This record gives sequence, structure tokens and C-alpha cells, in this order.
Amino acid sequence: MIEIDGSHGEGGGQILRTSLSLSCLLQKPFRIVNIRKRRKKPGLMPQHLTCIRAAQLLSRAEVKGDQKGSTELVFLPGEVKCGDFFFDIGTAGSTSLVLQTLIPALIFPNGINKFSKDSQYSQPPYPPLGKGGLLKEKSTVTLKGGTHVPFSPSFHYLHAVFAPFLKKTGLEIQLGIDSYGFYPKGGGTVRAGIFPARELKPLRITEKGRMLRLRGDSGVGNLPLSIAERQRTAFLNKIGTLMHDLRCPVNIELIQVPTPGQGTFLSLQSETENSIAGFTSLGARGKRAEVVGEEAASEFLTYHASEAVLDPYIADQIVLYLSICPGESVFTTSSITQHLLTNLWVIGLFHE
Repeated sequence: MIEIDGSHGEGGGQILRTSLSLSCLLQKPFRIVNIRKRRKKPGLMPQHLTCIRAAQLLSRAEVKGDQKGSTELVFLPGEVKCGDFFFDIGTAGSTSLVLQTLIPALIFPNGINKFSKDSQYSQPPYPPLGKGGLLKEKSTVTLKGGTHVPFSPSFHYLHAVFAPFLKKTGLEIQLGIDSYGFYPKGGGTVRAGIFPARELKPLRITEKGRMLRLRGDSGVGNLPLSIAERQRTAFLNKIGTLMHDLRCPVNIELIQVPTPGQGTFLSLQSETENSIAGFTSLGARGKRAEVVGEEAASEFLTYHASEAVLDPYIADQIVLYLSICPGESVFTTSSITQHLLTNLWVIGLFHE
């Protein structure tokens, strides 16, 4: 039984989510205490309970302590099975964070092999490939909740940055969105197709390469499109002095999105020869559209000014997968965050 102190490092919900992912993937039970102790409202919230119950369903786990507000949990996983799943968070809790909890187990439904450190990939116990090089069997996950909410990767980020980075390691997911969920109403719906792995490669990227394009979406839901236009204008004005130096296309679309609530966002991707980086800013009641645009611009400018390849968000999201790769992964990131260090600490507990 792996013992985990949930107050370690940044002390947030990512400790729990990474523990659930690795527990299902490696078939290792764990006990976690002091869950979210450093937060204003400690203990399990609806989003975390959805992660736990989803992981429990996938792995037929025995669970103790899965109640709202609980600061302690015991999780004993069984065998993971592929399938079609639907989970409703019931709030504007992040669908992205729940999905990222489930992906590792569903990509390796038979568990992870003990890969040889001297080979790129050991032969997996999976059936032959189907049309297009993908396995015939896949899992589908549909989630209802928040898709563009604070303190979590947006759907746009998962689709445009996270999924391509998984592909660089040989892993395949497909993402779609039916409706958008903003704080506080939520109600967005996303879909994911998750294919069992056929290969697993380390990540070795130390240079960005030439910048190819800067693209993105400035979106509004049940609000005037002029707000999206103001967000885009503020972004372009903020990076104005850099525009001529980029020497690449810059394209930010204005979009109206379906949602049961109201909200705005600006989501951008900086594409270079060797990498993709993502930057998202969200609107909020009383927050001017110009602030949304300027926030996204500041994040982009900070990243662009660095020599690093990975943005600080993908760095902590990809390390779980790199920890099970054969061989050594090497990358640079524009910021070593407390979130990344905490995630590495949890991963180390499961690989001891």
C-alpha cells in the first residue's frame, strides 16, 4: 500500500488525480491523507469525486472515504476494462482534469509492461492493428461539466497541445466538443476516443525550431461577438512590436459557441518546427475583454522570449507518460512550476 501525504508541495487535487491514474495503470493500491489540505475548502469536491468514481468504475476498485469533504481516501484497483463511459460532474468542475485522470489506464488497458531501458518499445499484448494503423478496439469517454474554467486546461488546450504531445510519444486520442461549459453554470459536453497503445517513445526536444504560425480562437457564449473582437484586438495590440519579427502567419478566429451559460475565452497556440505551446485566458463577470486579451499576450510573450521548448503546462501533464517510457526523455520548459515538482514527487512514489 503506497502512503501519500496530500499536503505535499502545492497540496492540491493533482496529487489525487495522478495517484488515481498511476494506481489504475500500475495496479498499485494507495492511501492518501490530508487531501487538498492547503486549499481554502480542504477535502474532496464534486470534481474529485467524479475522478474517483470514474477510476473506480474503470478498474473495479475497492474505495473507502469517497465522500464530499473527506480528507482521506483508500483506493485498491482491479483490472481495467475498455468500454464506453459517461460521467456528469454536476458542477462547472473541469472535464479536462477528469479526462486526464482516466486516459493513462484506458491507453494501457492490460497494464503497462516492464519496458527494457535499452529498447524503444517492448511488444505489447494487444490485438492486430485495424484500418489506418489504429487498434480496432477503443474506449470512449463523454464528460459533462466545465470545459473552459479557471485553474485547469481548457478543452482547446487538450485538443491543440496535449493530444499532439501524446502523439509524439506514440499515443492516440481523439477529442470533440458538443457544448461549452463556463463557470459557474458548467453544462459543457466533451467526447474522447482513447485508443490502446501500439508504441511508446520517449520525448527528446531541446530546440523549438523556426516559428511556423500563431493561431487561436477568441470565443463568446451567449454574449455579443464584439467582446471576442475586443479580446483579439487587445492581444494583437499587446504583441504589436513583435508582429514584424515573428515572420509567420497570425490568425485568430472570432467564434460564437453553444453553451447553457455565458462566458468568453481566448485560446492560442504557438507552433514551431518541433513543438506546440498553448495559452488561454478566460473572461469573468466584471473582467474587461481587454484584460483577457492582454493576459493571453503576456503568457505568450514570456514563453516566446525564452529558449525553452515546452510551455509550463504541458511539462507537468506529459511527465506521467514519460515516466513509463523506455529510454530517457529530454526537454526544456519555460518554467519549472511547483505543480510539476509535486507531480514528479507523486510519480516517484509509484515507481519506487
